[in-house]
Amino acid sequence: MQYDLIIKNGEVVTSQNTFSADIGVSNGKIVDIGMLDGAQTREVYDAKGKYVFPGFIDEHVHSRDPGLTHKEDFTHLTQSAAAGGVTTVIEMPNTVPPVSDEASFYSKVEHLSPKAFVDFALLGMVLGDLNTKKLQAMADAGVVGFKLFWGYYLNPKTLELVYNPSKGDDVLPPPDDGQIFDAFHTIGQTGKAVCIHAENSAVISRMVEIEKNKGKTDYLSFLSSRPSFTEALTIQTGITIANAAGAHLHILHIAAGEGVDLVAEARNKGMKVTGETCPHYLTLTDQDYPRAGVNMKIYPPIREASHQDRLWQGVQQGHIQAIGSDHAPHTEEEKVGDIWNVPAGATGVQTIVPVMLDSVAKGKITLNQLASLLSEAPARIWGLYGKKGVIQPNADADFTIVDMNATMTIRKDDLLSKSQVTPYDGLTMKGAPVASFIRGRQVMSDGKLVGERIGEFVKPVGKSEYKW
Repeated sequence: MQYDLIIKNGEVVTSQNTFSADIGVSNGKIVDIGMLDGAQTREVYDAKGKYVFPGFIDEHVHSRDPGLTHKEDFTHLTQSAAAGGVTTVIEMPNTVPPVSDEASFYSKVEHLSPKAFVDFALLGMVLGDLNTKKLQAMADAGVVGFKLFWGYYLNPKTLELVYNPSKGDDVLPPPDDGQIFDAFHTIGQTGKAVCIHAENSAVISRMVEIEKNKGKTDYLSFLSSRPSFTEALTIQTGITIANAAGAHLHILHIAAGEGVDLVAEARNKGMKVTGETCPHYLTLTDQDYPRAGVNMKIYPPIREASHQDRLWQGVQQGHIQAIGSDHAPHTEEEKVGDIWNVPAGATGVQTIVPVMLDSVAKGKITLNQLASLLSEAPARIWGLYGKKGVIQPNADADFTIVDMNATMTIRKDDLLSKSQVTPYDGLTMKGAPVASFIRGRQVMSDGKLVGERIGEFVKPVGKSEYKW
C-alpha cells in the first residue's frame, strides 16, 4: 500500500516499552508499526536519533475564551500548545459563560473550533443544584468529564467564579456537600470522571485575613495562609463523597504531600481515584520566589522542598497518574503588585513538555513514565484512549518527536500565549520537542508552527478509567 506519511528510524516510546520502528500513516490514522523499508509514501519524517511519543495531551488548560480574552484566547493557547509539542488540550469549563448545560457546550464547541491549532476536548462544570439535572445531557453531548471548583462562590448573573467575595457582595454560595453528593452520583452513572480543585476555601479565607493583618507580603506569609492541610481536607472529603456516590474522582494540581498519601491510600483500597500534579510543583519550591517573584503565585501554592519530594515519590510509584500544566494566564500588568493583590496563575502549555523532559534528563522519571503521564493516562482518564494517547493501529496519528540531546532556554518572549507570565523565564532545559504531528499532519518543527490550522473538537470514545 501507499502511505500518506512514514515516521522512520525513530525510537518509539510507550508507557511500557521503547523500541526501534517505523510508523505508517494513512488518512490520519496509524496503519502499521514495524520496519517499512521500501514502502511507498507521500511524505517521510526521519526521526533518527530521536524519540517518538504518542502525541502529548495537556489535560488542564484555561483558555479564558470566551469572556476574559484580554488574558488569553483559544487561538493563542493552541498555537502555544502546538509550539510546545502538545497535540491535544482539555479545556476547563470556567469561562464566561461556563460550560454548564447542553446549549453552552455546543456554543463553546462552535466558538472554539475555528480557532484550534491542536485538537481539544471540553469539560462540563458542576454547579450543584443549579445544573445537576443537566449533567447527563452534557455527557451525552460530548464532554469528556466534569469539574467542580470546590468552595468557590459564583456571580449570579454570569456564573463566573468569585474568588474573594467581600461581605455584602451579591454572590451565589458554593454547593454544599449534599448537592455535591447528588452531582457526583449523577456523574457516576454517566461513566465519566469528575475532577476537583481541592482547597478548603473557608479555612483559607480566615487564614488569609490573619496573614494580611500582620502587614507582611513575603512568600512565607502567603504559604501560611494556604497551609497544606487545606488541600488534604478537601481531598479527603472529595474521596469520601465520590466513593459513596460511585464516581471516578480525579484530583487536580496536587501540591501537598498529604494529597499524595490520600490518593495512594484510596487507590490501595480499590477506590475510583486518580491524581494529577503540575510541572511547577515538581520543579520549583518556595526558594524560587526571590528569582521568579509573583509570577509563581499559583493556587494551590508552590510549597517547600519536602512536599516536592513526596510529589516525586507519588509520580515515581504510580500514585499520581497524570501531569497537566494548569495553564491559567493573566496579563503582565495584572501580575504587578504584592503577593496578596496579584491574581494566581501563569502560562504553562508551551513549557510543560520541555520542563518534564528536563526531569527525565535529571533521572527523576523515565521516558516510559513520561509517555504514561502526558499521553496514555490522560487519554484513559478522560475516555479518549484508543483514539488518543497511544501508538497502535487505528489510533489517531498524533506524535510528539523529542530530541533528548537538545537544550532549550525558556524565554517569555518566545511564548505564543497572549500572556507571557512564566516562572521559568531564563531557565535552560535538557531535552526538547522538535516536531509534532496531528492526525498525520505536521504542525510544529523546532518550536515553530508549520502547516495549516487543523485542530478539531474530540469526543470521548469510551468510559473513564482509573486502573490500568
